[in-house]
Amino acid sequence: MFNKILIANRGEIACRVIKTARRMGIRTVAVYSEADANARHVRFADEAVLLGPAAARESYLVADRILDAARRTGAQAVHPGYGFLSENADFSEACAANGITFIGPPASAIRAMGSKSEAKKLMGKAAVPLTPGYHGDDQTPALLHREADQIGYPVLIKAAAGGGGKGMRLVDRSEDFPEALASCKREAISSFGDEHVLIEKYITKPRHIEIQVFADTQGNCVYLFERDCSVQRRHQKVLEEAPAPGMTPERRRQMGAAAVAAAKAVGYVGAGTVEFIANQDGSFYFMEMNTRLQVEHPVTEMITGQDLVEWQLRVAAGQALPLAQDQLQIRGHALEARIYAEDANKGFLPSTGKLIRLSPPAESLNVRVDTGVEEGDEITPYYDPMIAKLIVWDEHRDAALARMRKARADYHIAGVTTNIDFLSRLVACPAFAGADLDTGLIERQKDFLFPATQAVPADALLVATVGELLWEQHVAKLAAKTSGDPWSPWHARDGWRMNLSAARMIGFRDDDSLVEAQVRYLRDQWQITINGHSTLARGKKLDGDRIAVDLDDRRLIASVVAVDDKRHVFLQGATYILLRDDPLHLVEAGGAHGGGLTAPMPGKVVALLAQPGQKVDKGTPLLILEAMKMEHTITAPAAGTVMAFCYAAGEQVADGAALVEFEGEG
Repeated sequence: MFNKILIANRGEIACRVIKTARRMGIRTVAVYSEADANARHVRFADEAVLLGPAAARESYLVADRILDAARRTGAQAVHPGYGFLSENADFSEACAANGITFIGPPASAIRAMGSKSEAKKLMGKAAVPLTPGYHGDDQTPALLHREADQIGYPVLIKAAAGGGGKGMRLVDRSEDFPEALASCKREAISSFGDEHVLIEKYITKPRHIEIQVFADTQGNCVYLFERDCSVQRRHQKVLEEAPAPGMTPERRRQMGAAAVAAAKAVGYVGAGTVEFIANQDGSFYFMEMNTRLQVEHPVTEMITGQDLVEWQLRVAAGQALPLAQDQLQIRGHALEARIYAEDANKGFLPSTGKLIRLSPPAESLNVRVDTGVEEGDEITPYYDPMIAKLIVWDEHRDAALARMRKARADYHIAGVTTNIDFLSRLVACPAFAGADLDTGLIERQKDFLFPATQAVPADALLVATVGELLWEQHVAKLAAKTSGDPWSPWHARDGWRMNLSAARMIGFRDDDSLVEAQVRYLRDQWQITINGHSTLARGKKLDGDRIAVDLDDRRLIASVVAVDDKRHVFLQGATYILLRDDPLHLVEAGGAHGGGLTAPMPGKVVALLAQPGQKVDKGTPLLILEAMKMEHTITAPAAGTVMAFCYAAGEQVADGAALVEFEGEG
C-alpha cells in the first residue's frame, strides 16, 4: 500500500479522498491555486503545493506542475479526483513515465471511452444496447443537419469529448438545429478543446440510470448496483438516489451485466460509471462511460457499506477487489442533494461571496455531509459553486425522504444565495415523492418548483424585528463592559421614558415592498404592530445566532443572521431574506443593472451576436457570457439599437461591468 499520495483536485473532492487516506494511515499532499491558498482541502492535507494562478488552465490543469509536486514531495501515487485531469489519458501516461501510480484506469480505457462516438462503436461490438444516432467522423454542418432530420426530432447534440452536462443541446425542430449546433461547438471548444459532436435520438421522458462498476488488475469486475440520476437541470444532476425506484431484480441484473461487458471491452481497471438512458417501459441504452469516480458515489457507499475510495487505493496498489459480485448486497435507500451557491429562481445563476454563516446538519449514521468549505470561506467565480453534498440514508425510500427534509431544514447558509429552498420544494414535489421520475421532471413540475413570489410571512417579520432588538441589546451590553461606567443607564436598550413608553419603527424591504414594524416598549416585552395587527413579543438570545421568540402564547426557535443590510431568517425549515431599510438612503428598485446589460458575475465574453448600429427587438440575444462553467445569454431589454459593445469576444469582465451600450426606442 502507498505511504503518501497526491490529490490532483480541490474542494470537496480532495477532502473526500483525504478522509479515506487518513483513515488508512496514508499521508496526503494537496495542490492548490492562488485563489485556494486558504481552502479547506489545503488545511486538511498533510502538506500542500502551490500550482499557479486562479484559472484552472494555469493551475489544476497543468500536468507538469502536478507531477513536479508529486516528485518533490515523494508521493507514490496521484489520485485525480473527479473532474480536471481525472479522464486525461496523457496525464495517466505521464504519471507512469515518471514512476508514479495513477489511481484510475489505464490510458487506453480513458481514450476508448473519452470519445463518445468511438465509445458507441466499441459498445456496439460488445452487444451493449445503443440509442439510434449519428457517431461518424464527418462533421460538416450540413451533413449533421441531414442526419438529425433523418433520425427524427427531438435530437440531442453532444460534444464527443464532453462530460458533466457540458456541450449538450436539445433540438426540437429542424430550423433550430444550425444555431444549436454552433452553440454546442463553441462550448465544446471552450470546455474540452474539441468541437467534434455526435447526434442521438432524444427519448421522451427518459430516466438517467447509471451503474457503478469496479475492476482490478487480476481480471475481476463487479457492479455495485445502480443510481437514479434523473433529476437534472441543464443536463446537470441535482438529486441522486440509490437504488433506482421501481428497479426489478432482472432489469438490475441486465443493466449490471451490460455495464460489466462495457468495462471489460476496454480492459477497465478501477472505479467507473456506465450511464444508461432508460425508457419507462424498462428498455435501456448505453449513453457514456465516465472513467472515474463520480460525484454521486456516496449513495452507492451508503447502500453497500463500502468505501469506494478505499477500493480505488487498494486496486491501484495491485490488490484484488475486496468483494465478489455475490457478496455485494443492497441495504436501505440513500439520497444525495447537491447544495449549490446559486439562485434557482433566476435560471440557477451562480452566486459568489463569503460564507458568513455555514451551519450543516449534524452527521450521523443516517446523515453525511461531504464538503470542501467551512464558515468564513469564499465561493469564488473561478470554480464550480458547489458548497456541499448532503447525503441521507434510511431503511426505505419514504424514510430517506423524511431524513432529507429534516436535514435540509437544518442546513443554514448566509452570505450567498443557495438552492436549499428549491431542494426543499423538489423533495416535497408529488412527482419526485411518488417516484414519477424522468430527466424533464424539473421542467414539467415548474409550477410547483418555481411558485409565484410570496410575501414574507408575518412570523418571519416578527422574528426579524425581535432579532434586531436583541442584537441592539447585545451590542449595548458589550459596549457597556468596555466603557468607564458599565452601570450607566445610558447603555440600556429597554425603551424607558418618564411617564410613557417609547415607540419606534423598524423597517424592512421584502423585494420592492416596504414593511414597517411599529415597536412599543413595555416593561419586559414589546408590542409589535405590522400591517395593523399587534403582537406581544419577548425574545432571548440562545447559542450562536439562535433566538427564542415568544409571540403572544407561542414560542418559536429561529436564527437571524445579518450580512451587511440583509437579514437571513431561518424559521421552521425555511429561509427568508429581508433588507434592513435605512430611511436615510433612497432604495431604487430595479434600475441598477441597465436593463440586464451588465455582467451578472465575473466571466468571459465568448460571442457577440449583434452588430453596432443594429436595430433589435426586445429579447434579441446580444452576447454570450461564460461564467462559472455556464453560458449566459444577455438579451435586449426592449426594442432599440445596439450602439456599441464594451468588450470584445475573449475578454474578461468584472461583476456588474457594462457590456453593451444600448438605446431604447422612444
